[in-house]
Amino acid sequence: MAAEASESERALQELMREAEISLLECKVCFEKFGHRQQRRPRNLSCGHVVCLACVAALAHPRTLALECPFCRRACRGCDTSDCLPVLHLIELLGSALRQSPAAHRAAPSAPGALTCHHTFGGWGTLVNPTGLALCPKTGRVVVVHDGRRRVKIFDSGGGCAHQFGEKGDAAQDIRYPVDVTITNDCHVVVTDAGDRSIKVFDFFGQSKLVIGGQFSLPWGVETTPQNGIVVTDAEAGSLHLLDVDFAEGVLRRTEMLQAHLCSPRGVAVSWLTGAIAVLEHPLALGTGVCSTRVKVFSSSMQLVGQVDTFGLSLYFPSRITASAVTFDHQGNVIVADTSGPAIFCLGKPEEFPVLKPMVTHGLSHPVALTFTKENSLLVLDTASHSIKVYKVDWG
Repeated sequence: MAAEASESERALQELMREAEISLLECKVCFEKFGHRQQRRPRNLSCGHVVCLACVAALAHPRTLALECPFCRRACRGCDTSDCLPVLHLIELLGSALRQSPAAHRAAPSAPGALTCHHTFGGWGTLVNPTGLALCPKTGRVVVVHDGRRRVKIFDSGGGCAHQFGEKGDAAQDIRYPVDVTITNDCHVVVTDAGDRSIKVFDFFGQSKLVIGGQFSLPWGVETTPQNGIVVTDAEAGSLHLLDVDFAEGVLRRTEMLQAHLCSPRGVAVSWLTGAIAVLEHPLALGTGVCSTRVKVFSSSMQLVGQVDTFGLSLYFPSRITASAVTFDHQGNVIVADTSGPAIFCLGKPEEFPVLKPMVTHGLSHPVALTFTKENSLLVLDTASHSIKVYKVDWG
C-alpha cells in the first residue's frame, strides 16, 4: 500500500509539474501567469494565451495591431480577454503548487547542473527559427529563420552582427531554410526546402555555390572534422557526404553514405570520434503516427547504436519526441525533446541508452542544439524565437 501511495504521489507531482510548465506560464516571456495585472493570462483571437505584459509589448502603440507569436494570426490588443480557465486553474492548484517540489523549479540548481545563463534573439529578432550553428573560428552564432533576411549572425554577446539571404534576391535567394552549418573556413551552408537545394555563402553573405537537382528534400546539414558536409535527404531516405572546394565554389564529389533511412532529418558529427548521428522519423506500424529514432554510425558507417521513442519510454515515465541531436565534447549523444520539453543525454552510442536529463524546464519547443568550445550548450527554441545558453553551475 505504501508503494502504491508513493507511486500515486509521484504521478500527482508529475501532473502538477506538467500543468505548471505547459499551462501556467507565458510562452513568450516564461513568467508565471497570475492575478496581478501584468501577469494575467489573455486570450488572443486565435486561441493562444499570453500574459497582458506581452500583449502590450507585441501590440502596435497606435493601432494596437499585433500578430500571434505562435501562429502569426492578426488581431488587436484591445480585442483580447482574460483566459478564465487558466485563472481558475491557478486558484485550484495554487496551494498545491506552492507545496509541491515541482513548484521549486527556480530554486538554486544542484552543483554540476545545467542552468540558463543567457537568452538572446526573441520575437521580432527571429521569426520561427529552424537551424543553429556555431562558427568554429569566431564563436559567432548563426541562425536560419523565416525573417526577411533568412540568415542571422549573432556575436558572442547575442547582438546581431550581420544578416543576409533575402528571399527573392537573385544573389542571395533563400526560400525556406531548414538547417545551417558553418565550415572550418567560415562558410555558411544552408539547406533550402523551397527549391530543394544546398546553398553555400561566405561569412559576409556572398553566394559561392548552389547545389540543386541532386536531392529530393535536403534537411539536416553538418560539417565534418575534415571540412566535408554531411546532408540528410528526408524524402529519399538517404545520407550524403559532399566534398566541396569552398574557396573556388566547386562541388568536387558526392558520396551516398546510407540509402535506407526512414525520413532522416537532424544529423550530427562527433569531432572526437568521427561518428555520425541521424535522427529518423519513421511511422509507427498500423497507426500512421510518426515516432523518432536516433541511429549512430561509426566513421566507417557501421551502425554502433540505436534507440527509439519506445525504448526511451522504458527508462523515462513520459513520452519523448526527439527534435534535434548533437554530440558533446566527450562523445555523448545529446537530444532535444519537444514532448517534455527537455534536453537529454543518451550516453555514448555503444552504451545506449543511458538516459540523463540535462535541462527539464524553461524550454517550449527546442529544435536545434550545439556546444561551444567552452562547453556551454546553445539551444534554439522556436516557440520563443530565441537562443538559450546553458552552462554548468558548480554552485
